[in-house]
Amino acid sequence: MVSFTLTALTAFSLYTLSGATTHSPTPVSGPSAATFSVPTASTANPTASGITVDHGKAYIKYTTVTGFFLQDLNTTNQTGFDYATVNFGLLNRTYPDETPSDCRLPQWGRFDKYLTRLNRYADRNTHYKLLFIGRHGEGYHNAAETFYGTPAWNCYWSEQPGNSTNSWSDARLTPNGIAQASKANAYWARLQTEQRITTPQSFYVSPLTRCLQTANTTFASLSLPKKYPFHPTVKEFLRESISIHTCDRRSSRSYIQSLFPSWSIDPTLTQSDELWSGITAETNSAQDYRSTIVLDDIFSSDRNRVISLTTHSGETGSLLRVLGHRAFSLGTGQIIPVLVKAETVKSAPALTTTAPWTAGAWCTAGPPVTSGAAGCTCAGGVSPTEGTASSTPTA
Repeated sequence: MVSFTLTALTAFSLYTLSGATTHSPTPVSGPSAATFSVPTASTANPTASGITVDHGKAYIKYTTVTGFFLQDLNTTNQTGFDYATVNFGLLNRTYPDETPSDCRLPQWGRFDKYLTRLNRYADRNTHYKLLFIGRHGEGYHNAAETFYGTPAWNCYWSEQPGNSTNSWSDARLTPNGIAQASKANAYWARLQTEQRITTPQSFYVSPLTRCLQTANTTFASLSLPKKYPFHPTVKEFLRESISIHTCDRRSSRSYIQSLFPSWSIDPTLTQSDELWSGITAETNSAQDYRSTIVLDDIFSSDRNRVISLTTHSGETGSLLRVLGHRAFSLGTGQIIPVLVKAETVKSAPALTTTAPWTAGAWCTAGPPVTSGAAGCTCAGGVSPTEGTASSTPTA
């Protein structure tokens, strides 16, 4: 077991492959910079860092408030679900304490009034936010998996930086992916007019290129309130589940800045990607731990009530687990709204234990015959090999 110490601004932890990691919140005074390290890439994964709550003297309890969206309901089939056909999933219903004038508003206008009332009458340690969690549009890695098939993708092609025609190391959007983001843009614009929907007031984005492109295409051209312009913040810990797939490796900080120089970039985001090794893969509990860190950061520092997160399928699943939402898979370009109750509990957080990262094995000699829960079955009876996936990162 490895313990770590929280400072006023950062939490530090080390996950080892030899056993589970315990995160022990011991507050000390004074800020410190975020620290990342890979002691030995084959035997240990990078550290995690983030913002503590009230200098480690409190924690945030997250609850999904259900009964407002189709995606909340266990009876809703997530297969093929499309936000753009169902008003983002908002249920047609009344809300407590509505006035006659509220009832004359479109459904989204009524919901926004209700969200305002929730925060107005909540106690000082409780607040409510509406999160719009969006998955990026189709990337070249998604298209490659469709082309090669999942077994060959998981066990060979995903460990390559690309093929003779396309690159998927930190994959960019395909034309279809750009069209999916453009669809979201048009849908937001439509609901602004028809439903008086409150557009996001803050924007947070994964550092992977496909998410940067998706967020920009979706929101940059919308007519937004002057008080809440599209000025996103790139957050390291909103990135995809970190596997040995090259599509999970991000490009450099300077490359991101060159694409969108006016955007804010989280100070913890290093110049080069120090989290992806091509050797070890993040476990669900380790990912949920860093998802909690990024949510704590956002909820502790951002007072806005409607927030956009542009991220990935795996990271969306992790965020939903942390928020207490039912599992709900998103197709590329899909969006899910989540009404969140956040309660600041004035006591030190309990120890958090995460499972160690695991070494990934793949068919280094070529595509496999099959893949499944037991791993890869390689061609010719060759055993899967634990090796470094190849990648050519951008800049």
